[in-house]
Amino acid sequence: MTTVGFLYPGHFAEDDFPRMEVLLDAVRLVVSRTDVEEDAYGIDALMRTGAPERLAAGVEELQRAGAESVVWASCGGSFLYGWEGAHEQTAALARAAGVPASSTSFGFAHAVRELDAERVAVASTYSERVTGLFADFLHAAGIDVAVTRAASLGSATEAAAWDLDRVKELAAAADRPEADVVLLPDTALHTAGHEAELEELLGKPVLTGNQVTVREGLRLAGRRAWSPRLGRLFAAREAPPAPVAAWGEGRERAHSGRRGWPGK
Repeated sequence: MTTVGFLYPGHFAEDDFPRMEVLLDAVRLVVSRTDVEEDAYGIDALMRTGAPERLAAGVEELQRAGAESVVWASCGGSFLYGWEGAHEQTAALARAAGVPASSTSFGFAHAVRELDAERVAVASTYSERVTGLFADFLHAAGIDVAVTRAASLGSATEAAAWDLDRVKELAAAADRPEADVVLLPDTALHTAGHEAELEELLGKPVLTGNQVTVREGLRLAGRRAWSPRLGRLFAAREAPPAPVAAWGEGRERAHSGRRGWPGK
């Protein structure tokens, strides 16, 4: 059985992970909750959740559980560090954990490439400014963002209180015909097991924060898993693609041992 570890900030939608564990075969998903100083969707507050000392504090529990990879299960707490800063964040986490490490933000970029998508729509719970910074992160990964939609919630507590109908409304509001995929970048939203339903509504793939976080951890552990309820990302049975290069980088760097994606 493959064991994947997750550092999850606070208590919001961490119950998505045991739900996904049930939906996947022979996979153990272990969650270690990290400290959240302030439940707010401001830039400074989100960045503080991803401080190295906060992440390192949760590593020991995952090591004891035998985690074969570790993922920082926060989108805002990773992409707000910028492209290079997010790499430094996960590199430090990998050193602390002693296993490959990544974050939700990189999980989104890898998932978009795995679906062979070129253009995405972002349905965000964050403010317009924070949402724009997520779009910048995606651009750095070579992903075209067709449109962003910001719900401008104030905290993860608000996001965790949303029911499926609210999530559907946000996703539908962000969708555009020219977008190949719709992204919901917030691990505080409860979405586990609803991805297929969201995709049926929109008629295209939907990527959610906790879904891509689990996929990223499995990718780093070299494990494939499938579940039709978790959407098209978990429907393909082909081998995952090699990590993509950053914006402006060539294919050679994407496949080399030089600095690139976490776990490479």
